[in-house]
Amino acid sequence: MSVVIITGSCGLIGSEAVGFFSELGLEVVGLDNNMREKFFGKDGSVIWNKKRLQRKYKKYTHFSADIRDRDAVFRIFKKYGKDICLVIHTAAQPSHDWAAKDPMLDFQVNALGTVVLLEAVRQYSPKTVFIFTSTNKVYGDRPNSLPLIEKQERYELPEGHKYYSGIDESMSIDNCLHSVFGASKVSADILAQEYGKYFGIRAGIFRGGCLTGPAHSGAELHGFLSYLVKCAVTGRPYSIFGYKGKQVRDNIHSYDLVNAFYHFFKNPRCGEVYNIGGGRFANVSVLEAIKMLEKLTAKKFNFEYVQQNRCGDHIWWISDCGKFKSHYPEWDYKYNIEDTINEIYQAQKEWI
Repeated sequence: MSVVIITGSCGLIGSEAVGFFSELGLEVVGLDNNMREKFFGKDGSVIWNKKRLQRKYKKYTHFSADIRDRDAVFRIFKKYGKDICLVIHTAAQPSHDWAAKDPMLDFQVNALGTVVLLEAVRQYSPKTVFIFTSTNKVYGDRPNSLPLIEKQERYELPEGHKYYSGIDESMSIDNCLHSVFGASKVSADILAQEYGKYFGIRAGIFRGGCLTGPAHSGAELHGFLSYLVKCAVTGRPYSIFGYKGKQVRDNIHSYDLVNAFYHFFKNPRCGEVYNIGGGRFANVSVLEAIKMLEKLTAKKFNFEYVQQNRCGDHIWWISDCGKFKSHYPEWDYKYNIEDTINEIYQAQKEWI
């Protein structure tokens, strides 16, 4: 028997992974206690997704376990033991702004929860592949020091710049402003690397840009494209925080990210770090995304502009996925930015 354990299994990436590996015929065990609702209120609840997964995948087993609870996590790992072939860790507190309200809880979820899972792997299934969903926020606000050029609807780097094709893993994560959230994710990121390099755990660390898709429970504090589409569908006012709405994000569809996980799973490495995102293939500014949605909905988008940007927020982020592609040349994108926005829009029209 081959078992895949997925934390945050009812969230965007977790639920995509549940479906992906269930359809490969593997037994999938999910850990998710719906803390996203605590973080973001009703918009953030993933209970709807839990019910969907349980209906659709008969070999899916759900535990409402808290990843900070070592005893509960260890019981699950002890139960499945050496049958565990893969752990995908997506559970997190994912918001800059929320983290500042409760730094202790943010750190406990993001850092302590990660080391609990890594230690469970080391003790009960040391040959298991471990995938950690990190974030580009480990680079803090260092990308904001790049020589950005203001254009009509976006900021851009000059062609020929070292990072024009995207920011790679060579950028320093030190001596910059991370936000409390970014700092807790740095800790978890380094821990996952260390369990790979020191203990020999086959751990892959994926520093994601904006992760998105139709199963995202988008809220104002987290889930840029999903929440933007939700506002377009409902007419709810959307707040643009700073940078004139010209801030750029690369967006990777949840399927493309989980497919990258699958390629790593088939040929894992110990403690390897990858920047992963939409890259030059799929990126958009806030203003550009609003224009796309106005065209899609044939309605004027309702938004307000807030002068103050979010602390530590990026002005421009595009990932350079070249390292991952060099290690796994058979992986490629399926969804461009237009495809992704349209899929989220069609899904939300049905649900809302």
